[in-house]
Amino acid sequence: MPDNSAPERKAAPGNDPLTDFVRHLASERRLSTHTVTHYRRDLDRAAAHLPPWAQVTVHDVRALVARLHRQGLGGRSLQRMLSTLRTFYAWMNLQGLSRDNPALDVRAPKSGRRLPKALDADQARHLLDAKGGEGPLALRDQAMLELLYACGLRLAELISLNLDSIDAREAQLSVTGKGNKARLLPVGGPALKAVRAWLEVRPLFVADDQETALFLSRRGRRISPSSVQKRLRRAALSRGLDDHLHPHKLRHSFATHVLESSGDLRAVQELLGHANLSTTQVYTHLDFQHLARIYDGAHPRAKRREEDD
Repeated sequence: MPDNSAPERKAAPGNDPLTDFVRHLASERRLSTHTVTHYRRDLDRAAAHLPPWAQVTVHDVRALVARLHRQGLGGRSLQRMLSTLRTFYAWMNLQGLSRDNPALDVRAPKSGRRLPKALDADQARHLLDAKGGEGPLALRDQAMLELLYACGLRLAELISLNLDSIDAREAQLSVTGKGNKARLLPVGGPALKAVRAWLEVRPLFVADDQETALFLSRRGRRISPSSVQKRLRRAALSRGLDDHLHPHKLRHSFATHVLESSGDLRAVQELLGHANLSTTQVYTHLDFQHLARIYDGAHPRAKRREEDD
């Protein structure tokens, strides 16, 4: 007779598999708080529609995807949730809490690829050159804006910066990106100037001398993602930009402007910290007008119709 009893657990007992898994992501894999939060959110959402984790089958996962898709969840979000479930069940298998991975062969429905919008060069210049208010918080916000655009940082990368992340003498920034991969980025003069101005007033916010975060909240703690997003929206409105401003848009603007000026896709890939060039190709799309200008200036027969007239 086959043994249908649940597999013995190899890991030390905890509150529940999900809690233990989240602890594993944070303490052993050392993922950022932002990334761990996304894992937890996806799993909480899935758990609301699934049986207990050890009883989940591939049919349950397919039904979950179908239901959430009917409710309007897009293909990209469903792909991320499935990736989270696969990672979770791979960990469950190692712990002896599950025998298979029910999300392994489930695919999310395809959705159209949405290209992120970018500020044009004039909008970026106006955003960074316009006066953004008075006081220490305005200096902090200016430094965050400058670094996001100067280096193409992700939100989590900006928040994780420490005092020793920036080398003003060498004009470079050390960043830890996705997958705990470090990269060294050049920093322009305006961004360095803005960071220096913030560092002069940063001691006003220090509540703990052991705090190493570059950017602090009013209470002296490392600034949170929601605070950065809120301050960016406020900065955009105060400087006359009606369009919604968020860190991703500044990152995309950085990539687009560097690519338009240099045409060096591989360099932009390195600057952004992308593992695959295909990601950069989508992320830094060039608009048709720019491509048309390049064509007119570079192709030997681009003006053939003029010559024929």
